[in-house]
Amino acid sequence: MTSDAHLNKLGEFLKARRAELSPRTVGLPDTGGPRRVPGLRREEVALLAAISTDHYTRLEQGRIQPTAPVLAALAQILHLGNDQRDHLFELVGRQTARPRRQAAQRVQPQLRRLLDDLVGTPGVVMGRRMDILAWNPLAAALLTDFATVPEKRRNHVRILFTDPSMRTLYADWRTVARACVSHLRMLAARYPDDPRLTSLVGELSVRDKDFGQWWGSHHVPSRTIGAKRFHHPVAGELTLDCSTLTCGTDPDQELVVWTAEPGTPSYDGLRTLASGAARRLGGSAAGRVA
Repeated sequence: MTSDAHLNKLGEFLKARRAELSPRTVGLPDTGGPRRVPGLRREEVALLAAISTDHYTRLEQGRIQPTAPVLAALAQILHLGNDQRDHLFELVGRQTARPRRQAAQRVQPQLRRLLDDLVGTPGVVMGRRMDILAWNPLAAALLTDFATVPEKRRNHVRILFTDPSMRTLYADWRTVARACVSHLRMLAARYPDDPRLTSLVGELSVRDKDFGQWWGSHHVPSRTIGAKRFHHPVAGELTLDCSTLTCGTDPDQELVVWTAEPGTPSYDGLRTLASGAARRLGGSAAGRVA
């Protein structure tokens, strides 16, 4: 059983390490304004760790015993080296559980073939954290040029909340964004020890008030085929059905496509976008891979 003395030492260690870091070090926006204390604020560490500020405060005060997933998240957020990480776990009498390095996800060949064949249908392949693993030219024309987004930041939820054009592209951005937050929460429950997922949640919680509020609401909608409305700068008003196909050989990969009823203005709008995408490619093969 962990003694009060060890919990107090844990709190002192967390405070000392927090004081050594700047917002920029952990990927947070630095407003440049004065800070009452050096380093990160408690609220910032709590948001990055996807826990409440009260919970983190009690950790620093030595009042509660942390769980292994919380310790792993704090080690990631506070940029602890291996020795520091071992010390963090030893302070609470836990065995160090160093995260296994996950291989970078690559799009499954069968999804790649399907995506290449979807010349007239926008499609993307999403990975385990809603990362964009692959897309076709029409998806880039409909949503955004994914090739211009650095691979490590090529995530559907991050783009939705950090790219201002998304808020005008989607006619009902709030509904779409909230559904994505809910799905991300389901993924976080499935993979509680994924440091990159924890980091993504923390980053967006700090950067966007809506994300933080929706993350805390625990709203879980059903994921079904649904219509999405777009205000597209080239194709105009589009109403597209969004469908998801889960890969049989890797359930962490999904093919997402947007389609329209033939003969409708939305169908004609997609044809316009497809023609433009084909001209830009100069007739080269469809599809891109992250």
